[in-house]
Amino acid sequence: MFEALTDRLQAAFRQLSSRGKLTSRDVRNGLKEVRLALLEADVHYQVVKDFIKQVQNEALGEHILTGLNPTQQIVKIVHEQLVHLLGDDAVPINYAPEPPTIIILCGLQGGGKTTTAGKLARAISKDGYRPLLCATDVYRPAAIEQLHQVGEQVGIPVFSMGENDPVSIARAAVSHAQSNKLDPVIIDTAGRLHVDEEMMQEVADIEGSFEQTETLLVLDALTGQDAVNVAEEFSRRLALDGLVLTKLDGDARGGAALSARAVTGVPIKFVGVGEKMEALDVFHPDRMAQRILGMGDVLTLIEKAQDTIDADEAAQLQQKLISAQFDLEDFRTHLGRVRGMGPLDEILKMMPGAAGLPDFSDVDIDERELDMVDAIINSMTPEERHNPDLLDASRKRRIARGSGTQVQDVNVVLKQYRQLAQMMQAMTQGKGIQLGGMRLGKL
Repeated sequence: MFEALTDRLQAAFRQLSSRGKLTSRDVRNGLKEVRLALLEADVHYQVVKDFIKQVQNEALGEHILTGLNPTQQIVKIVHEQLVHLLGDDAVPINYAPEPPTIIILCGLQGGGKTTTAGKLARAISKDGYRPLLCATDVYRPAAIEQLHQVGEQVGIPVFSMGENDPVSIARAAVSHAQSNKLDPVIIDTAGRLHVDEEMMQEVADIEGSFEQTETLLVLDALTGQDAVNVAEEFSRRLALDGLVLTKLDGDARGGAALSARAVTGVPIKFVGVGEKMEALDVFHPDRMAQRILGMGDVLTLIEKAQDTIDADEAAQLQQKLISAQFDLEDFRTHLGRVRGMGPLDEILKMMPGAAGLPDFSDVDIDERELDMVDAIINSMTPEERHNPDLLDASRKRRIARGSGTQVQDVNVVLKQYRQLAQMMQAMTQGKGIQLGGMRLGKL
C-alpha cells in the first residue's frame, strides 16, 4: 500500500543527500517534496500541514544544519514524527477488570467487520482467552450465517438469536458468556453503505447497555479520504477506544492509515494484512514508520517466523545443518514454513534495504514455482529425498514425468537445495558466506 509513498520519500532524501551540507533552503525544498508525497498518498491536508510544520521546526535547528550527516538526521526526524503521527506506541485491548470484556466492532458495511471479528477472536484465543462471537447484524442477508461460518473456521463459538432486537441479543450474549466463563464477547454490529442515524443510534444503544466497553471502529483502508470522514463521524457519536484498519495489503495510496489516528485522536490497534484468518497484526507505529521509509520491519518478520516455526523443529534443523544431514525432505519442510509466514513479496518487503534494491518494485514472485518444487520432491522416493546423490539421469527423467515438469526443472531444484544447504550450514556454523564477492556475516 505504501510503495508509491516510500518511493517518493526516498527520492526526496536522495536529492537532499546529493547536496552535502544543507542550507535552510535545501531543507525547505526537500520538505516540499515530502509534503507532495504525503498529499499524493491521500493523507488529510491538515494532517500533512501539521506534520511538515513539526518536521521543519526540528530540521531547521542549528545542530541539524551543521551536523556531520545532516540528511540522515532529517530522515531520523521524519521517522520520529511519523511514529508520533501514527501513535507513538502499540496500544493493546483494554480488558475489563471483571470479565467478560465487551468488544464492539462498528463501521460501514463492506469494511470487513465480520472477518475482523473472526481474526480478532483467533488472535485473542492464542493469548489464552476463550472469546465468544455475537451476531447482531439482523439486517444484511446471511450476515448471521457468515459469522457462524467465520466462527467455525477459527474454532470460536458464536451467539445469535435470529432477527431479534440487536441490543437484546448483545445483552443475552454477555449473560451467556458469564454463565459459560467465556471472555471476551466480540459483538459484530450492523453496518450500512453510508453513515446514517439509525445505524449510529443502534451502535450507541448497544454501547450504552454496558458500563464498560472496548469500542473499535473498523475502517477499510482502500476507501482513502472517505475512511477519514467516516472515522470523524463515528468518533463524534461513539466513545471509540481504537481503530482497526483492514485491507492494508491492498494497492491504495494508504493515506487513511496516516490520517485516521490524527483525525480521531484514538489509536490504531490492529491492521488487517490479508484475507486469511491469521492476517491480523497488532499495530506498531514505529514498525509502520520504518516500512514507509523503506527501512524494513525486522521485528514483525521475526514474530511471523516465531509463530510459524516451532522452536524444537528449529533446533533439530540446526543440528542437521551442523552434521550435514540436511536433505530434500528438510528442504521441502523449510520452504513450507517460509510460505506459512505469508506472501513472499510481503516477507521480502520487511527486510531492511529491500525496497531500495534496483528494480525491487518490479520483482514478480510467482509462488507457483514453489508448487513445482513441491511436486518434484513428492515424485521422489523417500530414499532419494534422503540421499540426493542417487539421482542419476534415469531417475531424474522419471521424477520429471511424475511431476509434470522437465529434467532441467529437476536440476534447478537440486541446485537450489544444495545452495541453500551450503548457505545455511555456513551461517549456522558461524563462518559467514561469500555471495558475488560480498561476505555475509554469521547469524
